[in-house]
Amino acid sequence: MNKLAEEKCPPCDEGGKALAGKELEDLQRELGQDWKVTEGHHLEKLFKFKDFLQALDFTNKIGAVAEKVGHHPDIYLTWGKVRVEIFTHSVNGLTKNDFILAAKFEEATKGK
Repeated sequence: MNKLAEEKCPPCDEGGKALAGKELEDLQRELGQDWKVTEGHHLEKLFKFKDFLQALDFTNKIGAVAEKVGHHPDIYLTWGKVRVEIFTHSVNGLTKNDFILAAKFEEATKGK
C-alpha cells in the first residue's frame, strides 16, 4: 500500500498555499501510478476500460472514496475511459491532500 493512501486528508485552511518545486516533485514521485502534474496546477490520470459499464463502476468507486474523505475531483466519464483531475479549489493548485486522494483511488480500485 502506498504510504500516502494511509494518510487522512486534513481540512484545507483558507489562505493556504499551493505546492511547488521540490515538494511537488517529491509527492509526484511518491504517488507514481502514472499520475501527471499538469501545469503545476492539478493531478491528472486517464483510466481505460473494456466497456462503459466497467468505466461507470470505477467512477462510482472513486466517487465513494471522494465523498468519504470530503475531497472531490473532476471526473470525466466516456465509453471505456475515465479521466480524473484533482486539485484544491481553495488554493487554486495542488496540496498534499490531492496526492493523498489520488493514492486512495489507486488503493480502492486495485484490480479494477
